Amino acid sequence: MPGGVITPSSAGKDYPGNLTCKVFLTCIIAATGGLIFGYDLGISGGVISMDAFLKKFFPAVYKKESSIKPSDDQYCKYDNQILTLFTSSLYLAALFSSVCAGTITRLLGRRVSMFFGGLLFAVGAVFNGFAIKVWMLIVGRLLLGFGIGFANQSVPIYLSEVAPYKYRGSLNMMFQLSITIGILVANLLNYLFAKVGDWGWRLSLGGAIVPAVIIMLGSCVLPETPNSLIERNHHDKAREKLIELRGVTNVDEEFNDLLAASEASKLVKHPWSNIFKRKYRPQLTMAFCIPMFQQLTGMNVIVFYAPVLFKTIGFKSDASLMSALITGIVNTLATFVSIYAVDKYGRRKLYIQGSGQLLICQILVAIAIGLKFGLNGNPGELPMWYAIIVVTLICVFVAGFAWSWGPLSWLVPSEIFPLEVRSAAQSITVSVNMIFTFCIAQVFTAILCHMKFFMFIMFACFIVIMTFFIYYRLPETKGVPIEEMVIVWKNHPHWRKYFDETDGLEMPKKNAV
Repeated sequence: MPGGVITPSSAGKDYPGNLTCKVFLTCIIAATGGLIFGYDLGISGGVISMDAFLKKFFPAVYKKESSIKPSDDQYCKYDNQILTLFTSSLYLAALFSSVCAGTITRLLGRRVSMFFGGLLFAVGAVFNGFAIKVWMLIVGRLLLGFGIGFANQSVPIYLSEVAPYKYRGSLNMMFQLSITIGILVANLLNYLFAKVGDWGWRLSLGGAIVPAVIIMLGSCVLPETPNSLIERNHHDKAREKLIELRGVTNVDEEFNDLLAASEASKLVKHPWSNIFKRKYRPQLTMAFCIPMFQQLTGMNVIVFYAPVLFKTIGFKSDASLMSALITGIVNTLATFVSIYAVDKYGRRKLYIQGSGQLLICQILVAIAIGLKFGLNGNPGELPMWYAIIVVTLICVFVAGFAWSWGPLSWLVPSEIFPLEVRSAAQSITVSVNMIFTFCIAQVFTAILCHMKFFMFIMFACFIVIMTFFIYYRLPETKGVPIEEMVIVWKNHPHWRKYFDETDGLEMPKKNAV
């Protein structure tokens, strides 16, 4: 197999420790940082499908949308770049803030970054909830983006550092579970608030302050990670926290490895320049390609614009919001599959299986929409059986993403880098994710208008490419202590050429697969 598998024993490392209640609760609290990202992903698409919101801020879009007859081209009725800027501006802000967050995470700790993330998100929620002009919406979205950049940079690192290596995958995936719960709650609130009148959109946007307060309070009660404490020269506190987190007193081997990693990291004075050195190139490739490919699955088209997409293909307003709610439920439930399977079957198998599922669904959705709409976008009346088929295919697609590319694309980049460049690397991961999220959010309605149903074929082609990439380039990282991760890269048939003999330990040949 091109990836290769390594076990902790093969590296001579088998740290003692249990999955304690303290670790479990700590990870649950920390993972709530994903709520703000999920809530925003779910809320924006529902809000821009509400007539009252469009009428107030985007009257031209409302007039165009309300005047379109079933015989007109349905593909283009939401093609407005100012409207999509409302959604996409957040991710541009998150891109820039994640770079700043990397420095703060390294110098002040993971918890401080989480708190800043919640605070900025809360201020953005207030701006949006009380907006009376478009510029207030955009400023609010930018502040939300700054908050998401901080949270997405710090939370995955925190989870990977706190979790015992045997359970790191499952515990880290609580972040993705939190994102899906945020999406689900947002879809539910959109469905309910759309019925309360012309101010329902204010409740949806202003409600973002609730997950923001949750992460702020959570960051105040969380313990700092041993890695971060050592990084800031609090060695005694780090040892105490490690004993508390592992539930055993014999933590010498893990603690000494953390100290050694910290000493090595102090030799790196400028992480942002060092991360581009040859020995980090394999991991850096993953930090760029994995979040890029995650967005090129087409999943965020579904998440951002599910209500708009369903409304475009003929569902009425309430039906489109209900369909988005159904996909949100599927997204949340399917994430539990990944939590169960990631440390049992490994990252690569979930990636490859999920990719196959996404590919089939994208092709079938393209066929279903193409047969009914054609190139002219004139579906006429849509029967119930057609609606059921489309929603079912999208739900299967969402499920495949939720147990593969969704959670794994936050887990893998957070666990593969050594301490000396970990914060900078996570900033790159978040930045790349946000760059492509911004691009897709900004151009989606234009692509739908011009490419029609071939848009789904385009995403299917990307899925083929990224499946081959994972198969031939990603080593298996299941069950490998985070400070020993260099071994899997040094022994990978493609990446080994980037390392010399001093970078990590060799893996015995009998354990290579």
